[in-house]
Amino acid sequence: MKRLFLLGVAICMSWVLALATYGADVNCYGRVIDEQGEPLIGAMVTVPGTRIGVSTDLDGTFSLKAPSGKTLKITYVGYSGYETPVKENIGDVVLKPETKMLQDVVVTQSKARTRETPIAMSEITAAQIEAKLGNKEFPEVLKMTPGVWATPEGGGYGDAKINMRGFKAPNVAVLVNGIPMNDMEWGGIYWSNFAGLGGVTTSMQTQRGLGAAIISSPSIGGTINITTKGLDAKKGGSVWYGMGNNALNDVGFSVSTGLMKNGWAISILGSRKWGDGYIQGTQFEAWNYFANVSKKIGDSHQLSLTAFGSPQWHNQRHMAYGALSIENWQQAKEYMNGKSMYSYNPQYGFDNEGRQRTAYRNQYHKPIISLNHIWQINERSSLSSALYVSLASGGGYAGQGRTSEYRGYWRGAQDGAITTRFRRPDGTFDYGAIQDLNAASTTGSEMAMSQSINSHEWYGLVSTYKNEIIPNKLNLTGGIDVRYYVGHHRNELIDLYSGEYYMDDTDRKNVKAANNYLAADPNWKYEKLGVGDVVYRNYDGFTHQEGVYGQGEYKILEGAVTTFLAGSLNVTSYKKKDMFYYDAEHGTTPWQSFFGGTIKGGANWNIDRHNNIFVNGGYISKAPFLSRGVFLNPETSNALNPNPKNEKIGSFELGYGFHSPIFSMTLNGYYTKWMDRCDRDTQKRGQFNGGPMNGEYFSMSLENVSAQHIGLELDFAFNPTRWLEIQGMFSWGDWKWLNNPKGYYYNEQGQPLASLTDGTLASGPNAPDHAWSVLNQKNHKVCGSAQTTGGLGVTFKPFKGFRIGADWTFSARNYSDYFLDASSSLVQNGEITLADPWEIPWGNELDLSCSYSFKIGGLNATVYGNVFNLFDYYYVKDAQTPYNENGTWRNATYAVYSFGRTFSLKLKINF
Repeated sequence: MKRLFLLGVAICMSWVLALATYGADVNCYGRVIDEQGEPLIGAMVTVPGTRIGVSTDLDGTFSLKAPSGKTLKITYVGYSGYETPVKENIGDVVLKPETKMLQDVVVTQSKARTRETPIAMSEITAAQIEAKLGNKEFPEVLKMTPGVWATPEGGGYGDAKINMRGFKAPNVAVLVNGIPMNDMEWGGIYWSNFAGLGGVTTSMQTQRGLGAAIISSPSIGGTINITTKGLDAKKGGSVWYGMGNNALNDVGFSVSTGLMKNGWAISILGSRKWGDGYIQGTQFEAWNYFANVSKKIGDSHQLSLTAFGSPQWHNQRHMAYGALSIENWQQAKEYMNGKSMYSYNPQYGFDNEGRQRTAYRNQYHKPIISLNHIWQINERSSLSSALYVSLASGGGYAGQGRTSEYRGYWRGAQDGAITTRFRRPDGTFDYGAIQDLNAASTTGSEMAMSQSINSHEWYGLVSTYKNEIIPNKLNLTGGIDVRYYVGHHRNELIDLYSGEYYMDDTDRKNVKAANNYLAADPNWKYEKLGVGDVVYRNYDGFTHQEGVYGQGEYKILEGAVTTFLAGSLNVTSYKKKDMFYYDAEHGTTPWQSFFGGTIKGGANWNIDRHNNIFVNGGYISKAPFLSRGVFLNPETSNALNPNPKNEKIGSFELGYGFHSPIFSMTLNGYYTKWMDRCDRDTQKRGQFNGGPMNGEYFSMSLENVSAQHIGLELDFAFNPTRWLEIQGMFSWGDWKWLNNPKGYYYNEQGQPLASLTDGTLASGPNAPDHAWSVLNQKNHKVCGSAQTTGGLGVTFKPFKGFRIGADWTFSARNYSDYFLDASSSLVQNGEITLADPWEIPWGNELDLSCSYSFKIGGLNATVYGNVFNLFDYYYVKDAQTPYNENGTWRNATYAVYSFGRTFSLKLKINF
């Protein structure tokens, strides 16, 4: 009996203890990865039957408190779910695809992998883009990324710019699904062509420095790698309507079938966005489309056809001719009727019929179509190929004039001051006065508007073979990168502004009879032209590039250390065909070819499950661009650079990372040396100050420029609870010029100058009579980007479906660029010395974002709200100061300010 009593007591006590411990919270942590070991960002970790749940971070890690005795459920779109009992250390959870999908090596090989690829990188998910983009330009969502400087530039739709580590757009590679997007002639990127990608992007990864992309001609400053929906798209769709400041409207839909049983998957997006623009008179309209049709063929093949584009038009405020001095912005205040003076547009105005007119407008359509094929040869090797084509058309306005004075009147502002020749009392530009001028003229229009057409045909192939020689240890990758590009550039008259005809004697007088037989007729330059006729320029630029690349990746110490060595070789060839300054016999140049290549390597060591260090370095020999590199001035001449050189870049980087379920950070330092640079960004603008060319602009084209970029970068994320996320970043750079280059002078039409006094033309580019100067700029700061940036973001999720966040960013050590003027201190055919630039005062912004998800008619709906620059704080983001005066706010011109407070609101319904 006693034994039975003791047994009963023991059983009761065990039940009491069990009941006491059941339901106690356990701190669970772990990581969610795919079969390749890649983290699955945004995977959901929930406790069924409760409201407990979190999503994985950029490293695929998670942490949450869950009652003991319960079950954790882990899910991710396109993957089979996973369940496990609640415990402290969940470890690595490997999710398998619901249907085995092949990996596109063209896409995946260009993406960096956390704790494997030894580079500095940041990644933004689709959910983060949707939450924070609002009414901003696509690249501006990256402003919480260290080393990135994103600004709205002149303020027109799609005119935003993005620099990385002080390098401008031509040296920041943009890839969409592994396909290069940068212009083949000068390397630039226009974000208005990609406005619709925000709705179909699954991830946007920035790789700073040399990056992981192994195309044959990599970037210098960094790579922006955009991945869009494909075979793994979730079944369903959405419709939305958004609105915002300045009559912004955004309406669209997207729909995806998901992977169907027959192996097909289709995703489609269509939208229209229009509004008045934050800057005065910058109305815009954009249609966006995206379509992907994919087919899984057996277990070894996949095909994917993707097409996207954004036909758009938008009025602009010219970055140079619309920006004023610090003092002259105050004058604009009287014209704005209580609105921000910094949104004033000196080119905004009306004609005699009351129609709104502008001197600067862009309209363009750059459709991109790609066909991707994946062949899983066997379980260790695969071949991925992407064949793509882009057939672009469009351009921007360019005002023409019979004299340099008339041509200059189109600008609206000059030397940082509002022009008065065609100005109405309310501050608007008087386009009606131009009509009156032309109507009264007996020699046709004195001023006319042309369309500067820049269209192209672009064909390319990227094909990558990957072989896992030793499973989970040695991978070899190699491929080809082939591109062919033809750019068409001409100016066509589109509006005579009430004149009967237009004579382009300003440009035709510079055509030599030895090059074009038409110039032998003295009356040819006075030919009466009408709408549709060509003025100023008409040429085609041809580029083809063939390259091979390869990479070996080797893991040692049971996978703790990942090493890689990559290299590429390429040949880039250019030629030009001019139909304006040359006739058919003389207009086509021979091909000019340049060999280039890269070599880079690095290693990442995962010291333990939390700590890792990485190092990378490389050397790049990069062919000069067609524009300003090979051809000194392609708009008006076939003259070749007599001494073209490949740009040389050497880079080294060292970093440390810490990763845990609640805190992760990366700290890295870099050193980059850039030599023999010669491109559009080494051109410096100036202005004639007196004489017959007074007020006219000119430029100095520098050759063989060298620069040094050194910096430190930090970014971190802290998730102490499931309802609080904190992220931050800081970057410090020391970017300066290393030499004193020589530069040659050109007028605004791109013709070589022999004299800076009266504007006399030289006999040819780099000819003995071509005016030049040596610019003493060594150790001066590289301008165009803030060299110190930082940010802190906080996101609260107090209850299910609701999120509210704030991002504070700041910038400092932003230096003014310089401009030249043809004064007595500008030494022609001698040395000129730069004065110190203006260190622009620091600026900061606070942005708010929130969203709430709920049910409406049985469907899931989300409301998104954004307020940017909450405190309506204005600060200078770009400026120029005289080359021969120490920069201050008093002599700063072409000052571009930040936008004031803006907002957006969007309702999205998912089905």
